[in-house]
Amino acid sequence: MNNSIDVVIIGAGAAGMMCAIQAAQRGRSVYLIDHAAKLAEKIRISGGGRCNFTNLNTHPDNFISTNPHFCRSALARYTPQHFTAWLNEKGIAYHEKKLGQLFCDGRSEAIIMLLKRECDAAGVKFLMPCSVEEITRDKNFGIRTSCGMFYAQSLVVATGGLSIPKIGATPFGYKIAQQFGIPVTKLKPGLVPLSFHPEEWADYAALAGISVDAVVSYGKQAFRENLLITHRGLSGPAILQISSYWEHGQPLHINLLPDHDMHDVFTGQRGNAMLLNNFLAQYLPKRFVEVWLNFAENQPLNQYSEKDLALLADKLHDWQITPTGTLGYAKAEVTCGGVDTHALSSKTMQANDVPGLFFIGEVMDVTGHLGGYNFQWAWASGCAAGQSC
Repeated sequence: MNNSIDVVIIGAGAAGMMCAIQAAQRGRSVYLIDHAAKLAEKIRISGGGRCNFTNLNTHPDNFISTNPHFCRSALARYTPQHFTAWLNEKGIAYHEKKLGQLFCDGRSEAIIMLLKRECDAAGVKFLMPCSVEEITRDKNFGIRTSCGMFYAQSLVVATGGLSIPKIGATPFGYKIAQQFGIPVTKLKPGLVPLSFHPEEWADYAALAGISVDAVVSYGKQAFRENLLITHRGLSGPAILQISSYWEHGQPLHINLLPDHDMHDVFTGQRGNAMLLNNFLAQYLPKRFVEVWLNFAENQPLNQYSEKDLALLADKLHDWQITPTGTLGYAKAEVTCGGVDTHALSSKTMQANDVPGLFFIGEVMDVTGHLGGYNFQWAWASGCAAGQSC
């Protein structure tokens, strides 16, 4: 085995394999190293096993970063249309589920095998399982591994974040950045369910499985999708989206009836003798209404004052609730924060002060919304680095 090569990529996930393909097709010798025994487990489990591999509506606004303009260049140069054209060429069937989200018609394995076949065809060498023990830098990078010592002109870090440790997530990529003096921004779980104190949540816990179409807001961010009640708190797409923005100790604002103006509804029903819980059950699941109304006496609608109904309407449109935390990296789809992109080139993903060192994918401080955006960042950042490393 040749131990002096052009490019070593640490991490054989979505970004790592895309980078390897691009680099090897340019004639570069490429080794892909991964400590896992199974290839690309995060791709395998994504999208319920069907891999939500991109989103047709991808735009820089769909990404969170302390350097919000960083992602623009790579996303513009490798778009969802580039990826779908590749799938069309290779005969991989897919469909749009909703909101621009594209999924494989079959299993996620189709994407993994496509990436693996293209790597193999381009001459990429896989070392798996293989752990990196030490990295040094002189003229080239020295990478000491459980499979031997390698020297590379370029080192690409595609190690992912901290989310889902049971499939191998580690902080290794951040440690490499810090070794070379590159800052790492604050890390936290993203796209993750939110939890509440068990005693405070007990009544809602009995409603686990009930979902409500709602607008969930935090600060200037708002998402309208389903909100799902769980035994431990709240989940569902709207909650996962807002979780990437939410800060501990702060309340969320939830509009339970975004399609109605409940002030107008109540005004038009002043003479209605229906019990309040039965009336609201026309708009929301009845079991949810009965728990949610624990702050109010349940009596006929026409017995409430205008002020009481106005306050109730306000609460329906702005239910404020403060989670105690999240379910952590074990249940998080992504890691928010990462290698500070102020220290990287937005064109090549190369470290500004460490020639030959590149960072791609989730290890960077670029976090997509739910719905295929994080995979699109993996393809785009991997492609950018692969054309330069």
